[in-house]
Amino acid sequence: MFLVGGGWDLAEVYEPFVRAVAGERRIGCLIVDEGDGGAQFERYAQALRKAAGPACVPVPLLIPLGGRFEPESALAGIDGLLVCGGLTPAYQEAFAGCLERLPRMLAARGIPYAGFSAGAAVAARRAVVGGWLVDGVPVCPEETGEDLTEVEVRAGLGLVPFAVDVHAAQWGTLPRLVAAVGRGDVPYGVAVDENTLLSVADGKAGVTGAGRVHVVRPDEKGDGGVVVRAYGAGDEFGV
Repeated sequence: MFLVGGGWDLAEVYEPFVRAVAGERRIGCLIVDEGDGGAQFERYAQALRKAAGPACVPVPLLIPLGGRFEPESALAGIDGLLVCGGLTPAYQEAFAGCLERLPRMLAARGIPYAGFSAGAAVAARRAVVGGWLVDGVPVCPEETGEDLTEVEVRAGLGLVPFAVDVHAAQWGTLPRLVAAVGRGDVPYGVAVDENTLLSVADGKAGVTGAGRVHVVRPDEKGDGGVVVRAYGAGDEFGV
């Protein structure tokens, strides 16, 4: 699993994912199309080509806003899956009908998964999809709420055991994840900065890129407190 916290500047955050893709390196770019899906695809395709050169073949997988993803047909001939960014609740809704089927298919076919921003958030079993208030109290900027008011946690794909928040340093979303962990809505979580990659395999996670990954775990007292530890490029931690 490869989780990118957003940003477009560093090809190196895509390189580990592309290296993990076998076969013809046909990479499906899944985008919930809010009206500019074609332009968004070209942006991701350019980033992938910058990371991999002509060896990778980006393939658009556009889902209309409000539509559902059907993995059996969409993943035919696909060697890697990049779930892109946009409105996080819309991505969760697009996956709602295949939350169990899609992970099984990825495992059975050996298809690596990369999530960019919203795509990283929905990789969790318990996905923080947005919101900026907890019981009416602001915990992050209103403009980061993803069209939601209260912080909301929904069922995700279960590809990683922790919740994920993104654009952590740039959007100020770390407190949202702290609130979700402190309330027990999620077991623990990671908040990923932009231009930063968290690679997860074999029970370990490693950090690549320009920013940091902030791991939020409940404290030992069990009183709603949390412990936050930040990791930078080259660091690893157990998951």
